[in-house]
Amino acid sequence: MEKNQIVILEDRGTISVSGPDSEDFLQNILTNDVGKVAESNSIFSAIFTPQGKYLYEFFVIKSKNGYFLDCDNEFTEDIIENLSKYKIRSKIEIKNLTSEYVIGIISLEKFSEIQADVEKNTNTVLYRESSIFIDPRTKKLGARILSGIEKLHLTIKKLGLKIVDDKKYLKKAYICGVPIKGIKNLKDQLFGLEANLEQLRAIDFKKGCYIGQENTARMKLKNKLRRKLLPIKAKDELKIGSDIMFNDVKIGKILINKPHPFALIKLFDPEISDFENKELSADNKKVYILK
Repeated sequence: MEKNQIVILEDRGTISVSGPDSEDFLQNILTNDVGKVAESNSIFSAIFTPQGKYLYEFFVIKSKNGYFLDCDNEFTEDIIENLSKYKIRSKIEIKNLTSEYVIGIISLEKFSEIQADVEKNTNTVLYRESSIFIDPRTKKLGARILSGIEKLHLTIKKLGLKIVDDKKYLKKAYICGVPIKGIKNLKDQLFGLEANLEQLRAIDFKKGCYIGQENTARMKLKNKLRRKLLPIKAKDELKIGSDIMFNDVKIGKILINKPHPFALIKLFDPEISDFENKELSADNKKVYILK
């Protein structure tokens, strides 16, 4: 992405979790340390099943009265329903604010310019009442803007930005091994560690308990990670659920097929080093692991 460009992500949802108990409430559920979230810092986090399997992922940003969750809008209501199950007597309020907020992506270079303008050298800055933060998963994906819809176009004009489509952004994420589209197909299909959420800085192993923490910590401690979600490439469109074969041995399963495919790939038996640079097959179509 060029310095003066912005991508508007039209398929993102925004959830507000506010109230005096909001930090403790989220801390007991989310995989990352909510205590790290401040006006100067935002995080990437997730919700797991009690067994440690992947359910939802999102960014957590500080708000005046609590937190915003920047999530895939396909899951907004599901996440609200999931969080509400644990509310009990907590003094919190959970709202769907998707109709009031929008998410944009800008370059790291432009973010540095904004930091200089507001005289802040933090990972998250407040600019014209909009939170702007470096993508916690990888700096290669630039920075994100969480803005009120009515303020966004004024902010775009003030920053001298041009709106462009999301194709280059999605391709960059794919190359970085970060799935953006099709993540609904990951739900309940793999463990959080298999979804690379440790590498994407969504898990804090030093924080207290959270849902799915026991199995996740055990997998980490005993080095039981046997499979990993990896980007793959093929000339033909692939089918979700198809097996990936190497020399008549099943070594993976396609979980996301488009626009950029990802598969859950074995790391051992056989060793991934035996086939990661080789031609693989799925439904008689040539498949390769993206390097």
